[in-house]
Amino acid sequence: MKRMDIASVRKAEAELLLPTYDRYPVMASRGKGVYLYSESGDRYLDFLSGIGVNALGYAHPAITKAIERQARKLIHTSNLFFTPYQAELAKRLTELSGLDRAFFTNSGTEAWEGALKFARAFARHKNSNGNQPAFRVLAMENSFHGRTFGSLATTWTAKYREPFGPLMPGVTFVRFNDVEELRRNFDDTVCAVCVETIQGEGGVTAITPQFFAAARSLTKKTGALLLVDEIQCGLGRTGKYFAYQHYGILPDVVTVAKPLAAGIPLGAILTTNAVSECMHPGLHGTTFGGGPLACAVAIAFLETLQREKLLPHIAKMGEYAKKKFEALKKKHRAIRDVRCYGLMIGIEMDSADLAKNMSKEMLERKIVINRTHETVLRMLPPYIVEKKHIDEVAKVLDELLS
Repeated sequence: MKRMDIASVRKAEAELLLPTYDRYPVMASRGKGVYLYSESGDRYLDFLSGIGVNALGYAHPAITKAIERQARKLIHTSNLFFTPYQAELAKRLTELSGLDRAFFTNSGTEAWEGALKFARAFARHKNSNGNQPAFRVLAMENSFHGRTFGSLATTWTAKYREPFGPLMPGVTFVRFNDVEELRRNFDDTVCAVCVETIQGEGGVTAITPQFFAAARSLTKKTGALLLVDEIQCGLGRTGKYFAYQHYGILPDVVTVAKPLAAGIPLGAILTTNAVSECMHPGLHGTTFGGGPLACAVAIAFLETLQREKLLPHIAKMGEYAKKKFEALKKKHRAIRDVRCYGLMIGIEMDSADLAKNMSKEMLERKIVINRTHETVLRMLPPYIVEKKHIDEVAKVLDELLS
């Protein structure tokens, strides 16, 4: 393939691609550890990790070795055949999550779409009185679950939903962490309550223990399902394998994706045995989900988390980051709030314009973060981050705010 510079690529994309991305003015060429390198040779400290995907950083030897080894053996075969990896990966994920079964997908959006299908199927499966099965879904304000029709229907932001309406019917939005509003909207027509343990696109905001407990209690009373989206906050990001484990609550269905196969597309739906009873061959499927390459890499990812003792490291670095950014909050009135959950970090600024400018200026200073929920600087650094990297980001933020 002919080597192209960024100007040539930008021109070609403008002519050939759908205009769905407002890209950074950087062409990435390679990565190593916590750093991303441009085609012009500039080095960027990546505190976004490909939006939470490159949790082990770039070119981690365990991941590259797993890709190389499996690519020589078998990249893909259909799900009509057994392979050695799906059951092994499912065993690891179910043991870590406390759930019983897994279904593998290509992405987080696809995992969430499947979770919604399971909720409707489960309600129909347990319906024995001949009445209409429960079908309503309670989703949260400020939620983000993806771009397909079902996941989009449960995503709060109007500008994402409205151009594609009408979407999946039966969805009611509830104020996140408002227990009384949840109770007012919940009845026996509800088949699922949908939450993110930590809303990422919604500003890095965690569910409260009271709200989580209320959602679990209400769903248990009627047999509705508690669906938990951990696509961004799961698989180690908060210092535990799953963010809901900080609360001592076990959901019925959990979706994960982003870091699962360290950059190879892979998501998973984890369920209880009870939920799995509503499924049978032919009711759901996927062509690429759970392929041997992706699953082999995901196993290597989970082994690396354990072998390198990364969960306590994540918790330690998260506490360190919280202290550093809290110190900046005391110094700069432009910072309204600092929210750190392990290495899922949100710094809320006092205006959308300031947050937008800060994100842009950080990139000019060779640090990659992004802006979410208009006013929040979001950071999802790789799990291998060290204090010196956090110090560098805090230093640059301090200089820019000063």
